[in-house]
Amino acid sequence: MRCYVFPGQGTQKKGMGRSLFGRFPDLRRRADRVLGYPIDELCLENPERRLSDTAYAQPAIYVVNALHWSAAQEDLPPADFFAGHSLGEYSALFAAGAFDFETGLTLVRRRAELMSQVSGGAMAAVVGLSEQVVQETLEQHGATGVVIANHNAPEQFVLSGSREELARIKPVFEKAEGVRGFVPVRVSGPFHAPAMAPAADRFRSLLASVEVGELRTPVISNVTGRPFGPDAQEVRDLLADQIARPVRWTDSIRYLRDAGVSVFTELGESKVLTSLIDRITTAQEPAPELAKGPAEGPAREPEEEPVPDPRRDLIERIKREILQPEIGDEALAFDEEASFRQLGLNSIIYVRLARRAGTVLGVPVKPDVIFQHRSCAALADHLLTRDDIAGSAPPEAPPAPLREYQDERVTALLRDCANGTLTVDRTIEAIRALA
Repeated sequence: MRCYVFPGQGTQKKGMGRSLFGRFPDLRRRADRVLGYPIDELCLENPERRLSDTAYAQPAIYVVNALHWSAAQEDLPPADFFAGHSLGEYSALFAAGAFDFETGLTLVRRRAELMSQVSGGAMAAVVGLSEQVVQETLEQHGATGVVIANHNAPEQFVLSGSREELARIKPVFEKAEGVRGFVPVRVSGPFHAPAMAPAADRFRSLLASVEVGELRTPVISNVTGRPFGPDAQEVRDLLADQIARPVRWTDSIRYLRDAGVSVFTELGESKVLTSLIDRITTAQEPAPELAKGPAEGPAREPEEEPVPDPRRDLIERIKREILQPEIGDEALAFDEEASFRQLGLNSIIYVRLARRAGTVLGVPVKPDVIFQHRSCAALADHLLTRDDIAGSAPPEAPPAPLREYQDERVTALLRDCANGTLTVDRTIEAIRALA
């Protein structure tokens, strides 16, 4: 089974949607009519850095997600489920038929306005600690005004509360055993926390007049971690509740896995959710069986953690991030030593693969490089010999295989940066905090 997932706020960046605005001009015109300004100009030029403003960022992400969904309808097979992280939930509901594009954009615009009006709060990501440790730390240090707002992965949580409380609790978390980072999230308020209740109530009034249609495909609710029911009023209530309640992303992905989903495809401008899903599904795998007592033989030591394999990681990225978007899920099972000729690729596809490889790796990749190294393994071997892969990638592009540092916390932070979980700026800030 297959699930398409849509990212939320924090994934906006200048240039988003560049390849799709021209492909779907009608959707762009419809967005302009609702918003009253040219959405392509906002996304491609980011005038006055407006994409850093919640009121502009949320509509922009919704529109670009819709562009990716339009492309997916033409290029990819149907989904069995949809899910979206926070704001991305509106994209999922639009894709499932809960409302039309304009209605969803109107809701997102008003949601963004209401959320941006709640000031005086902040958010910060805690990486490397379990939920129990995070919660106990908050309670032990009297941080009653700080709550877990996002359950992103088994060891990644986003806290929401007042700026003063987060600043006070920051050094406590930074000294906690196992922590890999306490990183401020650049948002304008304490999202998904009780402080957002007034915004949720005002949004509830708007939702009361919105017609919600029957979902053609199940959509997972952030609030419950379970599918929305058939009752339209329940959908309205959960959308309003979501503003002031935690995003249960881990529970959502675990539900989907248990429901039989084996393929997750992220539609949008990032791979952040892909990384989180990998962490959740890896943590869900059963651990190696240990001895259960003297009657069953001597105890066995847990197996050592496998050594990272940069070549293997790059081959998997070539399959998932370069090949799969062009040829579909066949790429995931494609023999790494097999020639691309078996896929029947033409010259146009080689050009598109080169462009996608350049975007993924952050450096120019010519089509003849793809053509000459016509297997995943050969392409990976070639790329690993290039000096520019490691040193020239822009902030949004994951760098080449990382060097190992003596401080394991630094290595872990760099890996979070490489897979898109943390931005470069946040990673640098977290490393400085460790120093």
